[in-house]
Amino acid sequence: MSAIRLLVLGAVRMHGRAHGYQVRNDLEYWGAHEWSNAKPGSIYHALKQMAKQGLLHAHEIAPSTAGGPPRTEYELTDAGTEEYFTLLRDALVTYDQRGDVKTAALGFMVDLPRAEAVTLLKERTRRIEEWRASVVAHYVPEDGPERLGHIGEIMNMWVHTADSERDWTSELIERLEDGAYTFADEGDPFIGVLAEDEENPYATGQSHPGDAL
Repeated sequence: MSAIRLLVLGAVRMHGRAHGYQVRNDLEYWGAHEWSNAKPGSIYHALKQMAKQGLLHAHEIAPSTAGGPPRTEYELTDAGTEEYFTLLRDALVTYDQRGDVKTAALGFMVDLPRAEAVTLLKERTRRIEEWRASVVAHYVPEDGPERLGHIGEIMNMWVHTADSERDWTSELIERLEDGAYTFADEGDPFIGVLAEDEENPYATGQSHPGDAL
């Protein structure tokens, strides 16, 4: 899974309707240009591509202040909303996602009901345990990696990764079950996007032709 689709759909959904530069601005505000492939070109390409796929509805509004053609605002369609939640659920439940996908999923997990988020994370833990068991079926951590030569370091890394992911996920589940954060079924949603005229302290300041569209 690519993080860019989840990030773009999530940003548009938070606004209700947003033009491309707003989406770029939000993702830079979140630092996504540093921990994912959310660069201006990929953001604007994703918006256009998902509009063609029927996941976003493109509204043409007044021309941008930079001149040129009318600016386009994007809004999730029903199919786009379904795709967003499918990507989010898959990202939370899958233990071997890329780091940027997992990071994006954590940022949006409060869009789900609390109970569902906890259920998905428990399934993630179960899958981690299953993966770890498949590794230790061929490798005994207590014997150390040297018994298998330097290749044993690979399996040793897998076991340590599984243990770390399991422990972190279990701690997150515990915090959520104790009532941490506000989820979709509990009150006012978390607002993590900038108002259109709000300055972004983390903007890269680099221009892109898509900014004016």
